Amino acid sequence: MAASVKNVGILAMEIYFPPTCVQQEALEVHDGVSQGKYTIGLGQDCMAFCTDVEDIISMSLTAVTSLLEKYNVDPKQIGRLEVGSETVLDKSKSIKTFLMQTFEEHGNTDIEGVDSTNACYGGTAALFNCVNWVESNSWDGRYGLVVCTDTAVYAEGPARPTGGAAAIAMLVGPDAPIVFESKLRGSHMAHVYDFYKPDLASEYPVVDGKLSQTCYLMAVDSCYQLFCRKYEKFEGKQFSLNDADYVVFHSPYNKLVQKSFARLMYNDFLRNASSINEDAKEKLTPFSDISIDESYQSRDLEKVSQQIAKPLYAEKVQPTTLVPKQIGNTYTASLYSAFASLMHNKNSSLDGKRVIMFSYGSGMTASMFSLRLNEGQAPFSLSNITTVMNVEEKLKSRHEFAPEKFVDTLKLMEHRYGAKDFVTSKDTSLLTPGTYYLTEVDSMYRRFYAKKPINNAAAIPATTNGSVTNGH
Repeated sequence: MAASVKNVGILAMEIYFPPTCVQQEALEVHDGVSQGKYTIGLGQDCMAFCTDVEDIISMSLTAVTSLLEKYNVDPKQIGRLEVGSETVLDKSKSIKTFLMQTFEEHGNTDIEGVDSTNACYGGTAALFNCVNWVESNSWDGRYGLVVCTDTAVYAEGPARPTGGAAAIAMLVGPDAPIVFESKLRGSHMAHVYDFYKPDLASEYPVVDGKLSQTCYLMAVDSCYQLFCRKYEKFEGKQFSLNDADYVVFHSPYNKLVQKSFARLMYNDFLRNASSINEDAKEKLTPFSDISIDESYQSRDLEKVSQQIAKPLYAEKVQPTTLVPKQIGNTYTASLYSAFASLMHNKNSSLDGKRVIMFSYGSGMTASMFSLRLNEGQAPFSLSNITTVMNVEEKLKSRHEFAPEKFVDTLKLMEHRYGAKDFVTSKDTSLLTPGTYYLTEVDSMYRRFYAKKPINNAAAIPATTNGSVTNGH
């Protein structure tokens, strides 16, 4: 079966983010920082966050059920389910097991896969696992399903504006409109303490911001160099940024994405690649002999390379930045929310394009890989994926919270993190019909969810294990 499998990749996608958000401009005023610190300094516009009725599991349930319904996929046709997340609600029970309720109802318990955890990289690991499974002799002919879900929250201070929340579901199989060029992949793995979560009593991370940024850029360099070598090995010619139609980055904040693309331009300069014209060569030549460590700290190099990269950035990266700038850093979902932005912004012209993806997780793990796009056939077509994700409408229908209300919400969530024996507000007034929400956590830490009815449907009794109900 595996021998006949071709064009394995992403068949379908769905994105979900909370309907609640806070404007970065308003947050600047509330935090008493200089105007533009978050909007220009970080390059962010808005930030999504969960209220007390939403979490990584409710968002995942919403994304998965929505994908299955909108693409008319029979739950029995899922043979592997992988989840990527770094938001820990349980040290033993995987998020995947919560999602199994959707499949148990249809008599399907034969589904491989569990959770992948390593900072923001877990979603990419989950996706690679599913793609590799479909391409392998273990594949049984059914679809793989990948879920990336996270809530990014930070303690009060300079890192707080880099939070966010979202879940993305992706269906994997052959004859896909979004095809993996599996041989074109470069990874960089190392041991670093740049961002980590050692305090299991808190959701907040320990962050070395300066080191984390340097690690990110080091991983960009390493992955790109490996990617170029593999391209040259298999294609027999040099790779440059001219060979990529779009470049999509994991986006902790937009300013780092700008710096990273400029870094690729600097790499192309050092490799004497075709994307660097004579004017760019002249401007970058003074930096040709500095050491690699110096290059990460050089403000002058950063400034010059970003200036040179500007026209190509506008063409190849800008269309990917909409959702991450609007919802913030969503950890494992971040790279794929950037890809969703590209689908939304360039849908009608993506047929035949090559997209380079860069995934980074602190600690550190990173990969650069290539996707080839083709329109495909409905329901698994680029245009239908864009229609289903409905990015513009989801962004437009959100509700802005005042910074004070956002801070109060985070205080409540902080108080409830790891807690038991409480009932949520069950306030679903801002949720769209069909959205799952958390109702309570009982005295044994068991979490219970319900689904906001569609068309004022009557409540349906709980499933057999009592953890999901349809209710108001």
